[in-house]
Amino acid sequence: MSTYLFSGLKVIDAATVIAAPAAAMMLADFGADVIKIEPPNGDMLRIIKDVPETPESADDYMWQMDGHGKRGITLDLKQPEGIEILRKLVSECDVFITNQPYSVRESLGMTYEVLRPLRPNMIYASLTAYGENGPDRATKGFDQLAYWARSGLMDLMRGDDNPPIQGLSGMGDHPTGVAIYAGIVTALLHREKTGEGGMVHTSLLANGLWSCSAIAQGVLAGGNGTQFRENRKSMPAMFRVYQCADDRWLQLNMVRNEELLSLFLAAIEASELFSDDRFNSMMRIHENRVPFGDEIAKILLQKDSNTWLDIFSNYDLPIYRIATVDEKVSDIQVLSNNMAIEPSDPEMGVNLLLKHPIQITSVPQVEAKRPPKPGEHGEEILREIGYTREQIEQLQEDGVI
Repeated sequence: MSTYLFSGLKVIDAATVIAAPAAAMMLADFGADVIKIEPPNGDMLRIIKDVPETPESADDYMWQMDGHGKRGITLDLKQPEGIEILRKLVSECDVFITNQPYSVRESLGMTYEVLRPLRPNMIYASLTAYGENGPDRATKGFDQLAYWARSGLMDLMRGDDNPPIQGLSGMGDHPTGVAIYAGIVTALLHREKTGEGGMVHTSLLANGLWSCSAIAQGVLAGGNGTQFRENRKSMPAMFRVYQCADDRWLQLNMVRNEELLSLFLAAIEASELFSDDRFNSMMRIHENRVPFGDEIAKILLQKDSNTWLDIFSNYDLPIYRIATVDEKVSDIQVLSNNMAIEPSDPEMGVNLLLKHPIQITSVPQVEAKRPPKPGEHGEEILREIGYTREQIEQLQEDGVI
């Protein structure tokens, strides 16, 4: 049997939906024994494919992506026996992950302060919507609210005078999951050096702010956010996107100096624009950026995107077509770099599995195996912590598991 980096590491995934369970999945990918605790009616992640904003599919693809590689047990934590099982699992774990609201944690005795005496050297990973302190500490939240809206990212991404746009389902959860994973691994390294456990925490709000930090840091440093918004109403010509004859769009915003701009105008056979008094210097181009962009738009609309990309390639210009996710199924860069893989487990249920972005040449990952069915490993897990067959049967009869 192969030994992986986290072989022997015991992880309790007492979280729900996306970000925190995704961090647990990453630990499982590197060999950890992850036990997924679900309520009797199952984790919402199993049915998120039915949310209207996600692609329709017969497969529970979000569960396949973020639930694979784990063992599963269902526990009714509203019953004392369920909490007792949880406490026994905690007493033997290395990492405990939760994103339950603090009101739930406190009522069930799942806070770090309560669980720490059971396993002083464990790593307790806490995900909240808005942070561990402050008036919103116990407020429920989702990535659309905390990561996307509350951080200011939602407002920053709108154009001109358009209203703020809605984000994609779960768009902040996976980046946040990487942050949780990074915190856990950092804490494990600290434990290896000192023997000391600890609490890891991050929030959707913190990660949303980090995502828009190029702007947020400027404002926090005293920059003028109002002026920034005004400037965005008339973007530089190279910061616009341009439609082609095939209704595809081009992204030009790395054409940022006079040399590249000259090459670009030569490529589209529009060098004469430099002779126009409105555009005869970089300063004049900036002052007249809207009409300059309009001239470019008229030209680019005359050819399809493939033709333009061939032309730009000949000039070695950093110009790209805006892709669609549909194209990723056959994107050679995605497939050759294992960003998406064909699972070897025939029970996985998806032809291609999107992988997390952590790739290390010297650290092998476990082959992806299908996620657990509801309560699939319950009896096995309970036997490992000392329950007898009779006790397990009684727990099943009482609806605890």
